[in-house]
Amino acid sequence: MKVVPVIMAGGAGTRLWPLSRRLFPKQFLPLAGEQSMLLATLQRLDGLDAAPTLLVCNEEHRFIAAEQARLWGGPLGTVLLEPVARNTAPAVALAALRARAGGEDPLLLVLAADHLLGDVDAFRAAVAAAADQAAQGRLVTFGLTPTAPETGYGYIRRGTALGGSPPAYAVDAFVEKPDAATARGYLEAGDYYWNSGMFLFRAGRYLEELERFRPGVLAACARAAADCRQDGDFLRVDAAAFAACPAESIDYAVMEHTAAAAVVELHSPWNDVGSWAALWDVADKDADGNVCRGDVLHVDSSGNLLRAEHRLLAAVGLRDTVVVETKDAVLVGPRDRLDGLKQLVSQLAAAARPEEEVHRQVYRPWGSYDSVDAGHRFQVKRILVQPGASLSTQMHHHRAEHWIVVAGTAKVTLDGRESLLAENESIYIPIGAVHSLANPGKLPLEIIEVQTGAYLGEDDIVRFADRYGRN
Repeated sequence: MKVVPVIMAGGAGTRLWPLSRRLFPKQFLPLAGEQSMLLATLQRLDGLDAAPTLLVCNEEHRFIAAEQARLWGGPLGTVLLEPVARNTAPAVALAALRARAGGEDPLLLVLAADHLLGDVDAFRAAVAAAADQAAQGRLVTFGLTPTAPETGYGYIRRGTALGGSPPAYAVDAFVEKPDAATARGYLEAGDYYWNSGMFLFRAGRYLEELERFRPGVLAACARAAADCRQDGDFLRVDAAAFAACPAESIDYAVMEHTAAAAVVELHSPWNDVGSWAALWDVADKDADGNVCRGDVLHVDSSGNLLRAEHRLLAAVGLRDTVVVETKDAVLVGPRDRLDGLKQLVSQLAAAARPEEEVHRQVYRPWGSYDSVDAGHRFQVKRILVQPGASLSTQMHHHRAEHWIVVAGTAKVTLDGRESLLAENESIYIPIGAVHSLANPGKLPLEIIEVQTGAYLGEDDIVRFADRYGRN
């Protein structure tokens, strides 16, 4: 029986700052390899007997998610947009309501977009076993065989055997994150699993149990889904109705209460990469136990995670430390003392610091821009426009712009007049002028933009037309 994969890609990943930012969180980053975690999750579906994938993400991340799904190249059903974050129970409810909209009641394979899973064959075998249990009306979760007394994960205690290969069991209890001594007891007992946060159940069964235990959640999601509209590749639900929904996880809302919960064993290396320490645990290390990425040099240093995104990172005499360098921020801290990172990110947000929200390089549906320099009444950006892409037709009340073409060909429309600019050519955009920029060529267009004016914020944009549906 085919399953409908539901990929949950709405997390914030604050414990991996400064690499993970609110508008470019960890699921879209290549943390443990050359591919993003979302792309690796999508590729994990290859070889399954699966229907087109339903991708759920935050509205602010829609173009990043869609582009990474395009790179995957597999069958994508739709990208379902969450107007606001409301945790996993409401998000999966939207997916289940969408999956049943055509009159069918399929099995849903719910996966997080930001987990590492080492044994894909074991994953596929566990999915097949879980599908057998879900077809009988059970709500199945996947239990990872613990390899250490981990205190950072929730646990599942198995109950009555239900058969199958790999074996399935009724769930006896869901257990919160334990202390070290309790975790060692779980490991020795042999009947506990790490709670993976992956699920397989029939859409209708999940909605039935959600209505039984959290009727308010289902009612809000049903109202939101009743007024949905297709917007290109995206499906939008009613924002006000969804914002009124309580925020709860699947575990708290349903799995800890239902009598139909089952767990299937999954024997595979797994990590939710919830912190820099977790990334150090799973990454390849040199002879001194250092995890190095980018332009890194070290002397007499061991047990470190050293990551350079933009420039040379040099370490001397460093022990068990995390150093992460990006274009606009540097994190330094003991590897086992970064629990306060979430509070640090909260401080950045409270101070309205841009480093909490975005990287210096910001991705847009047409390409990206990098804020190279800024000062009193000026800002310099490097803008990259992909072939065939275009920026919106817009104007600014407070700034003028000067564009210099570095590579490629630019089609510029300025107050209704069209012109083509080649390399080393430039154009001036006065305050109040209606303008647009497009790349008509087959190669990326690179320009340098110099902004001058009294106010240079990104909200000084009045859009008249936009092919990506932005206001």
